[in-house]
Amino acid sequence: MTRTLSRSTFLRLLAISAVALTLAAPALAGEFYDKNGAALLGHDAVAYFTENRPVKGLAEFEAKYKGSTFYFASEANRATFTTDPARYAPQYGGFCAFGTAAGYKAKIDPQAFTIFDGKLYLNYDRDVQKQWSSDIPSFIVKADKNWPTVSSLTEVYE
Repeated sequence: MTRTLSRSTFLRLLAISAVALTLAAPALAGEFYDKNGAALLGHDAVAYFTENRPVKGLAEFEAKYKGSTFYFASEANRATFTTDPARYAPQYGGFCAFGTAAGYKAKIDPQAFTIFDGKLYLNYDRDVQKQWSSDIPSFIVKADKNWPTVSSLTEVYE
């Protein structure tokens, strides 16, 4: 027996599928949170360490790492990154570190970051960053424990 869907049911299913794909898309691009084709939302990973602030990268200075594209503000920063990408790449795939500690993937705001023990951690926004900053060592322990499971999640809290 063949069953046909009504037009409204079909459109609802199509809309649900589109939402599911939108949620999953950032996680599928590479190992790092990647929206619109750029890890760190196009910001220079090295600049977080050298300038202690997010700096927008340029397409002419790009490097691939673990399936993700990173952009840099200069050739020098690109070269620094490619020499030791694990040192400069954000923790937890560039997803929100606080979210990872809580067991889910969440987008980041490039302005909401912390360098702690020589590693880059990003957060959803500045309010979440304040919570994260209240006990970074404990949140890192939780996030490190959760990351193997969280990394396989396809939904991203936007």
